[in-house]
Amino acid sequence: MQQALRNYLVITGGYWAFTITDGAVRMLVVLYFHQLGYSPFEVAMLFLFYEFFGIVTNLVGGWLGARIGLNLTMQIGMVMQVVALSMLTLPDEWLSVPYVMAAQALSGIAKDLNKMSAKASVKTLVTDGSKSRLFRWVALLTGSKNALKGVGFFAGAMLLASVGFRGAVATLAGLLLLVLLITIIMLPSGVGKMKSTPKFTQVFSRTPAINWLSAARFFLFGSRDVWFVVGLPVFLYEGLGWSFIQVGGFLALWVIGYGLVQATAPKLLRKQEPSGTTARLWAFILALSPASIALGMQLGWPVDAVLIVGLILFGVLFAINSAIHSYLILAYSDHEKVAMNVGFYYMANAGGRLTGTVLSGWLYQEYGLVGCLWCSSGFIIIAMLLSNALPQPAQTATEPR
Repeated sequence: MQQALRNYLVITGGYWAFTITDGAVRMLVVLYFHQLGYSPFEVAMLFLFYEFFGIVTNLVGGWLGARIGLNLTMQIGMVMQVVALSMLTLPDEWLSVPYVMAAQALSGIAKDLNKMSAKASVKTLVTDGSKSRLFRWVALLTGSKNALKGVGFFAGAMLLASVGFRGAVATLAGLLLLVLLITIIMLPSGVGKMKSTPKFTQVFSRTPAINWLSAARFFLFGSRDVWFVVGLPVFLYEGLGWSFIQVGGFLALWVIGYGLVQATAPKLLRKQEPSGTTARLWAFILALSPASIALGMQLGWPVDAVLIVGLILFGVLFAINSAIHSYLILAYSDHEKVAMNVGFYYMANAGGRLTGTVLSGWLYQEYGLVGCLWCSSGFIIIAMLLSNALPQPAQTATEPR
């Protein structure tokens, strides 16, 4: 148990450091390239390969982690992120759209390798079958990660204002390189490695519950990114006249609060084991949030107040929904196939982010933030309907041989 806890803390620490750099570079790219004169849709396009290669990475990464070990795939992700950050230190004349898209593609591969490895590792460390400990550990890992992503948002905006774009990405690359060396020294090899050599075709899950949950995850995360990635920060900067520090600080506080709620989700749910019924109920409640914000804006209510109150409510509800999903994917998976199941699940997650990111830029440009919000509510309703097929974890059918 002591060794498992030590490995869990090392994995969590590595995931934290990576998350800070990922959140910071996302805020840096959105604000800096909007400042250079890029339209909202062009800014969204900079993340196209980031999200697309996230889909590919999750599909292949789970299979790769099962073959070579999750600790190694996590460290490969860190190396790739250092390279991606270093690519952005070149002068402005080198930072063309295709070049930045290529750097973001590398960053997307790195992010999803790291995330898949960290999440799947938790299942391998809980060997006593304790569902309550699994729920607590995955909620803490995911929630703390999201809180630190908020720190990354603020760090990105602060570094942009203080040392400039290139100084910011160079600082982030140096931080992550140091953390990489620490994980190499402290983590054992072969975490999550399957005893038998898995075939690539095994990455496609044949467990119905995992397939339905993955489909619901697609629309859940699409519902967030369809207004949060481009529409919201650009609206705050352009529509409300906020500064870089104000935009970064506000979104940072939101994500930190969101992460803290996610980390305490087991307590909020009274330590009850989540099920398909739980996922449906909280998705329905979440769908009301972006619809309420959009309606308030259309009725002419004070925009600042509507957005701030609405964002707080959306953050709390989305955090609970995400924590429920993060638990269910591990509960539906057995120890032997957890890396591939989590990879398949996060492939759907990345697909939802890709769809949401592209729609965020286009919808904001054509219909404003209100259009993004109505689309968000529609996506959540679809996720709720897909959750009708989710069983209790104990009722999950095993994969056929």
